[in-house]
Amino acid sequence: MSLDDANMTLVDHLTDLRYRLLMIALGLVVGSGACLYFSTELFALIRQPILPFLGDTGGLVFTGVMDKFLAHLKIGFLGGLILTCPYWLYHVWQFISPGLYKNERIYALGFIFAGTVLFLAGVCFVYFFVYPAAFEYLLNFGGDIDKPMITIGDYLGFFALTTIMFGVSFELPVVLVILAMMGIIDAPFLKRNRRFAVVALAFVAAILTPPDVVSMMMMLVPMCLLYEASIWIIQLIVRKGEQGSALVQKG
Repeated sequence: MSLDDANMTLVDHLTDLRYRLLMIALGLVVGSGACLYFSTELFALIRQPILPFLGDTGGLVFTGVMDKFLAHLKIGFLGGLILTCPYWLYHVWQFISPGLYKNERIYALGFIFAGTVLFLAGVCFVYFFVYPAAFEYLLNFGGDIDKPMITIGDYLGFFALTTIMFGVSFELPVVLVILAMMGIIDAPFLKRNRRFAVVALAFVAAILTPPDVVSMMMMLVPMCLLYEASIWIIQLIVRKGEQGSALVQKG
């Protein structure tokens, strides 16, 4: 823990948290507004994974007067969340950085870059791989006699939640590395508890993915690989951080 963090009171932490959340909210409003302008194009992109399975309907349906309007607001928010990813990751880093040593704060750019890449990787992974497999299984289960008639609200709720969850789940290495830099965990701890981690990740994957084994495994396998990658990254980065701290103490 750094000296700055030691001098901060609980009220200071809560004040900083409120400020960061406010800045993130403002950024989301701006990003959502920008994406709302292109919501028609974004809707066409979002609709694409399920279109091959809609049959004669040719598209999604809506039953309420406000359904389509609210759908475009949801699209704007989802697009804004993805668009402003580097911005809200910056504020997350600013909130947690007082708990790190000064020599560890140089990883700010790496945190933002890695977090953005991983979040976008999760979003792309679920869009290009998970959705086609999940829809193929779920909408063709039990034969093809029954025809789907899916509402805009149901689909967008499912799409937005699943997309966000995959994006967040791919941030696992960033979370584990930050915890290691704070001294809460280390690489040997992750190695010793690998079996428990796999069980925990399987539980998380079962909750966050659509109710089919294919989707669950398509989240579980990447998360297990990211867990193993986290161990290697922690061994590399935290070791350097410890060497830097030793040099500071000697100086």
